[in-house]
Amino acid sequence: MNLPNKITILRIILSIITLLFLILPWYQFGIEFPTYVLSGKVIVDFKYIIAGICFVIASFTDFLDGYLARSRNMVTDFGKVMDAIADKILVNGVLIILACKGFISVLVPVIIITRDTFVDSIKMASGNKGKVVAASILGKLKTIFMMVGVSFMLFYNLPFELISIPFADILIILACILSVVSGCEYYYKAKDLIFKEM
Repeated sequence: MNLPNKITILRIILSIITLLFLILPWYQFGIEFPTYVLSGKVIVDFKYIIAGICFVIASFTDFLDGYLARSRNMVTDFGKVMDAIADKILVNGVLIILACKGFISVLVPVIIITRDTFVDSIKMASGNKGKVVAASILGKLKTIFMMVGVSFMLFYNLPFELISIPFADILIILACILSVVSGCEYYYKAKDLIFKEM
């Protein structure tokens, strides 16, 4: 197994650790995470800080493994599959949990997961016909905005929360908009290929 694939596996492990920190009923195991009150209005649960750190590290590995694989000519089919799985576990899993806990609207994971399913289907159909639909700049921006937005959300939107600026919410909303727009872009790039036999 080459280095980029090892980093991808590390991201999957970090993703699972992040999800466990967010969903396990730690109090039932006798574990209580400390909480802090900042400026009298922001209550910070330390388990979200730990999950946020894991999320940030995992997000960085998403860039790192792709860069290493391309720059060192180490791209493999295993890496492509596992990279996609790692991304879905990390981002979609955290979005679902944040929606369930009331941090974000339930529309966010619905939009992101629906778009990802739609785009993945287009890529699969295009690949079966020998054509690769390249990732768009809007899709990459969507990923960056979402990962940064979720990171700030796990860190309670600090320090922006102290001055009442919903920075994390703004980034996540922008990511949702870019998600829809880039999904339409993928469709228009591949529609002739997909529907030409109808």
